[in-house]
Amino acid sequence: MRRNPLWLWAAALAAYAFLYLPLLIVVLYSFNDSRLNAEWVGFTLHWYSELFNDANMLIAARNSLLIAATASLAATLLGTLAGLAIHRYKLRILPVLAITPVAMPEILLGVSLLLFFNLVFRPWLGLELGMWSVIVAHITFCIGFVTIVVRVSLLGMDESIFEAARDLGATPWQTFRLVTFPLILPAVMAGALMSFSLSLDDFVITFFTAGVGVSTLPLEIYSMIKIAVTPEVNAVSTLLMLLTLGMIVLASRIHGKAVRSIGV
Repeated sequence: MRRNPLWLWAAALAAYAFLYLPLLIVVLYSFNDSRLNAEWVGFTLHWYSELFNDANMLIAARNSLLIAATASLAATLLGTLAGLAIHRYKLRILPVLAITPVAMPEILLGVSLLLFFNLVFRPWLGLELGMWSVIVAHITFCIGFVTIVVRVSLLGMDESIFEAARDLGATPWQTFRLVTFPLILPAVMAGALMSFSLSLDDFVITFFTAGVGVSTLPLEIYSMIKIAVTPEVNAVSTLLMLLTLGMIVLASRIHGKAVRSIGV
């Protein structure tokens, strides 16, 4: 068995250190017993206690969870339907429409949505930017991720399963409810979890589409670090990081089981 050269291991370790050492430092200094992050003073849980007593941070957390939950539910429904439509109708325009928000740079998507809201919703419906605009914006870019996950699951399925269901007298709705949906359910759940984590962490699009007085965790963290990076910022960043990583790991495990089950 051929062993990997030493330089390859060194390059891999350097790449992982570059990616994860800053995150570990953020976690470590969230327990630092000093208001300044210049040096390590001692271990404390004071900043987590301070965090949970911060009214502005709690409001931002509530807004983030509400936006992420609403956006993920809507994006999961629409993305699942889009994935089914792409798989069934084979129109070239459908994948382009679904994937474009994913491939588009976030700053361009944020500016486009801001202009759309200001030119359409404000003059026609009299709606100002607020929670609703952030939710609509998050649904827009989350749909593509759900569509991709569902589409990949459908590509691995044996079409003879659906033909057998029709031969046995199942209607199209019965085929979907009893055959198709149970098979793609793990992929749908993975897409929902991915949408939730992406929405929870989003800053750029939220920054452009949030109205006055609407704050989310990323926006609140940004407003805090403009003054100084205190251990409280590290504490909320650590909790947000753990929640996001947990959602991503859970989504990957669910989707991995779905792919393996389809391949059986």
